[in-house]
Amino acid sequence: MSTTENPRPAGDDHSLATTPGTSAAPAPTAPVGEPENRFSTAWREIVGGSWGVSVGAVILALLAGAVMIAGTDETVRQTATYFFSKPGDMLSAVWTTVRDAYGALLRGAIWNPAGDTLLENIRPLATSLTYATPLIAAGLGLAIGFRAGLFNIGGQGQMILAAIGAGWVGFALDLPAGLHLVLAIVIGVAAGALWAGIAGLLKAATGAHEVITTIMLNHTAYYLLFFLLATPGLLQAPGSANPKTPPMKETAILPNLFGTGFPLHAGFLLALVAVAVTWWLLERSSLGFSFRAVGENPKAARVAGIDVKRTTVYSMLVSGAMLGVAGATQVLGTSTTGFSTDVDAGMGFDAITVALLGRSTPLGTLGAGILFGAFKSGGATMQAAETIPIEIVTVIQSLIVLFIAAPPLVRAIFRLPTPGTAKAARRVRKEVAA
Repeated sequence: MSTTENPRPAGDDHSLATTPGTSAAPAPTAPVGEPENRFSTAWREIVGGSWGVSVGAVILALLAGAVMIAGTDETVRQTATYFFSKPGDMLSAVWTTVRDAYGALLRGAIWNPAGDTLLENIRPLATSLTYATPLIAAGLGLAIGFRAGLFNIGGQGQMILAAIGAGWVGFALDLPAGLHLVLAIVIGVAAGALWAGIAGLLKAATGAHEVITTIMLNHTAYYLLFFLLATPGLLQAPGSANPKTPPMKETAILPNLFGTGFPLHAGFLLALVAVAVTWWLLERSSLGFSFRAVGENPKAARVAGIDVKRTTVYSMLVSGAMLGVAGATQVLGTSTTGFSTDVDAGMGFDAITVALLGRSTPLGTLGAGILFGAFKSGGATMQAAETIPIEIVTVIQSLIVLFIAAPPLVRAIFRLPTPGTAKAARRVRKEVAA
């Protein structure tokens, strides 16, 4: 299954050829013979490509969120009762409500103007990046699966297994500081990879669909964690009846980047490394080429000599490893006082949205993860300051996916050009000039 739009240009050599009695090729963007404006052509390619659709989807979702925010405000509802006699009252109330709500969202996500120091000013941004850290890593894992034609929706289970492995190493072993942290991360990454590898092996060996197997593995992982937390002597904290682990030892905790009391930890740097590794893997390595070839056309990849079954297993292993990074950073950087059955915090499914918004590319997933981390951080501030239900943020995120799934609708609303029209126009000019 491919989550990106068809990269083939809208017009190729065959579609541009014209014969008597047929319609003419697409009109060029500039008159023939005049110098081509490279800036406008590049801009047309940007807004006409998948990135234009992603930005448009976010804008439309925010506009829809503004309508919902206005609908929840008591003043807006009161002024709506006499809208036709004094429409200005309602319009003013709507503007004030939406402005204050999104202003609080920005204050909680990016910049706090009331802070006395620079660190206090950027604390909201640090909180957003902290929330974004596991989303980025998990989104990368799902993006790798998508690029390989696999719809891995087992992020929840893979994060849980990674949390179990990394968490147990974090609180149960006594090791030197550097070795302890590295070992905990490695065990978490390996646990996530192996859990995803089960689905990959079933897909390769029996043809079992990865959607079904990963869903079942999600449930299996959840109830395995529940059992381990409810059984004394396993993951449950000694002397406690609550289903929670002991706190992580100091030698296994990811250090804070800006000192004690500041939320951003070194897991964010680990997520950035994961972005770079994923980019190299997909764009520069032979293994990544195999992933992309199988994702585009498994039959053609098999004819080209690629072992499709082996590539399927490898892609799921790498996908699970990235989700293992997410699970490990969650327990070693955020849930350091111990974790319970909600350790994944729904991020295994949020990562699907992150990967889709990022168009299954490393840099796109990085940006989408930061955006959703900002939504989560700013949503809490918006609820506290303006009494706006935080569920509206969830609806906005869902609408982003809805609009991304309908690119023609977004293109029609914003009048975006179809992909490849600028390239097609350049070919027309060359053919006419020749």
